[in-house]
Amino acid sequence: MLPLILKISKNDSYNNIIYLVREVADLPKNAFTSEETGYIAGRLEEKDQDTVVINKLGQTRVICRLAANDGTNTSIQIEKCRKTGESLLSIFAAHKTESVCIYDTAGYHTETLAFAEGMALGNYQFLRYRKDQKEKESALKTIAIESRGLDEKKIAALNILCKAVYACRSLVNEPVASLNAEKLASEFGQMAHEAGISIEVFNKQKIEALKMGGLLAVNRGSLDPPTFSIMEYKPEDAVNEKPIVFVGKGVVYDTGGISLKPTASMDTMKCDMSGAAAVASAIYAIALSKLPVHVVALVPATDNRPDGNAYVPGDIITMMDGTTVEVLNTDAEGRLILADALTYAKKYDPMLVIDIATLTGAAEAALGHYGMAGMHNKAEAFFPDLVKSGFAVHERIAEFPFWDEYADLLKSEIADLKNIGGRVAGAITAGKFLCHFTDYPWIHLDIAGPAFLDKRDSYRTVGGTGVGVRLLFDFMRELAGRN
Repeated sequence: MLPLILKISKNDSYNNIIYLVREVADLPKNAFTSEETGYIAGRLEEKDQDTVVINKLGQTRVICRLAANDGTNTSIQIEKCRKTGESLLSIFAAHKTESVCIYDTAGYHTETLAFAEGMALGNYQFLRYRKDQKEKESALKTIAIESRGLDEKKIAALNILCKAVYACRSLVNEPVASLNAEKLASEFGQMAHEAGISIEVFNKQKIEALKMGGLLAVNRGSLDPPTFSIMEYKPEDAVNEKPIVFVGKGVVYDTGGISLKPTASMDTMKCDMSGAAAVASAIYAIALSKLPVHVVALVPATDNRPDGNAYVPGDIITMMDGTTVEVLNTDAEGRLILADALTYAKKYDPMLVIDIATLTGAAEAALGHYGMAGMHNKAEAFFPDLVKSGFAVHERIAEFPFWDEYADLLKSEIADLKNIGGRVAGAITAGKFLCHFTDYPWIHLDIAGPAFLDKRDSYRTVGGTGVGVRLLFDFMRELAGRN
């Protein structure tokens, strides 16, 4: 359940309170007895002890000591607040707690919001297919905040952002049996209707008319048709004259095609549309928050299966822009569908295009689930700000080299390009392949590592993490603020 975060003026009616302090003197004078205060002070003096829990008469009081604000490593300190907030969920879950209050004792606004964010995101569950859903569902419904001077607009924005991350995670966690390309487009339609986003979905006939050869080739082995979704949010007060375009990889299930994956590598491949879910959920949050920015989200979607007429290694396909591609591995399919979307993005004369995709095992091997690989071309004016947003929300970007020589690995003897570059630098050559189809400022994000987890990582729960939503939202919010 997504708990509601709200601001209150007094916490008198709450039995479960989290006090955020930098020192014991921050605690309200009448909140604890002198003996309790002495106990709290003693515990906090212990090494690596920043949390003290006091239970009495059905009430739970948690004292959390924040790191000293010395102006350094701020993003690390805020991430610790998120994780500490999430860690407290188990304390309250044991008592089926429905409401918790976070008491900001001395104007620690940023830390307070981070605590609430960690708790809210950590409370996510995907229980749709559990028979014991009602028994397993979290009881937490409300996270109240008592904080002098904290802007309620920031709380409202956090509620929207958490809602968007939940939506993204649930899309990623949904199996392909109930979320093929057409159903994914339908889900986007519901989100668009709620948020006031215009949406158009191209069917297979329209995709054929546009000659999107990459998307059509990958779809050839599927019984389900492909889709191409266009979501656009354009408020009258948009600060950008040209739109920023998000492109998300929408492979709703990836078997590898004829270049079939090993079974163990296929278990989680319903997550291969994490990029699509991220860009749709990000524009959803942007629209609900009414940010003054013009944004477009493009999602090419299909599954990749080895059925009778599937494309095969050795095929040569013609992309939307006329480029011919020699297929050497049908498991390098994401770049083919993204390339057509990047070509389509040219019609917008965009200010910037950001694509996000679970694209390569090479990126995951290099970074694990700790960050995403980033590459860019002509986007020097934007990339540092996106990296900054990555640190702010702890969805970090590691910039990979993007030297011209990597493009040489994609040269083909019989076509304009090969769809793979060989054994080395797989994440970079995939980026170079995509770069071929761009002529505008462009950033590529490979989220193969952090998009889907097989075990919980604090507020990043098992399964789809929703990575990319908070990153893109923060980047656009900062852009709107600067302008």
